[in-house]
Amino acid sequence: MDKIILGLPKGSLNNVNRGNTYQLFVDAGYDIKGYEPGNESYEISIVNDLEIKAFLTRPQSTPVELNRGMVDIAIVGEDWIREESVNSDNSIMKLGDLNYGETRLIVAIPNTDPYKSLTDFFRKNKSRKTPILCFTEYPNLTRQHFMENEGYKEVFGDSVPLVQVRGLIDGENDQVQIINSDGATEVYIAKGADLIVDNTQTGSSLKKAGLVELETIMHSSAGLYSGVNCHGYKLDKAKRIFDQLFGAITARKYFDVKFNVENDLAELASEFLVENKFCSDEPTINKGSKFSQINVLIEKNKFPEMLNGINRFNASAIVRSNVKQYIK
Repeated sequence: MDKIILGLPKGSLNNVNRGNTYQLFVDAGYDIKGYEPGNESYEISIVNDLEIKAFLTRPQSTPVELNRGMVDIAIVGEDWIREESVNSDNSIMKLGDLNYGETRLIVAIPNTDPYKSLTDFFRKNKSRKTPILCFTEYPNLTRQHFMENEGYKEVFGDSVPLVQVRGLIDGENDQVQIINSDGATEVYIAKGADLIVDNTQTGSSLKKAGLVELETIMHSSAGLYSGVNCHGYKLDKAKRIFDQLFGAITARKYFDVKFNVENDLAELASEFLVENKFCSDEPTINKGSKFSQINVLIEKNKFPEMLNGINRFNASAIVRSNVKQYIK
């Protein structure tokens, strides 16, 4: 039986301070080698699941690899999927969000500029003689966003902005030039660009570069996506992989809590937990000769309130543990 080929993200989605996809696989129960953050190998092994063959992929090229059948499934941000899909038929299917690696794709300008919006920017640059220069890693999404902008349409109509990706040039409106960058996009403002389109989490790096956000194009987070060759057995396998990964993501929101109460208070304590939704389904009660141990799976943000509540039942031997996997 063919192995399913998995693309694992290189870069920020495997950074311990942002995504740490490696730890997600560990928490999901995979024994993964060669993918430790900062020490990734291009060929990665998942020791305890020989049906998976994993490779390192760059987020910018991951959608291309999915569309060409070079990988069957991959973890990648939605921003890169949409960038690849603007001008082509997209055969990529989202299997599900993984709810980490959140970022925003934004338009930014120097903080000394007077513009209040992108529409305002185009209107006030209507009569300029030199081209408007925009640098970005997302030329397709940027061009699409510009052409949908009211200010752009008022000034340039349906004329297509010029896009340059290294030596390749496309588009007719050389008064608005969108130029592909290869990272560190914010530095192009200091070199003379008028605006940039870049992704950001907090906006702190933009502020350090003297930039201000003009507007947001889209919100993005990491997801598991399938490509053209993922069907039949592979699609079934891909869905099981997603369930395991999402179970690890979900588990991070919960505590596993155990505590003891006297036997004659066990049912009352259980009713209290259910009524206040301090458990996932219902508590588990293990009765002993004098005491009963009650076990609940509880959302982390509800734990302090639950802890205060069970004091009325003289709870003792309270043990709180992190949860590694929770598949509902």
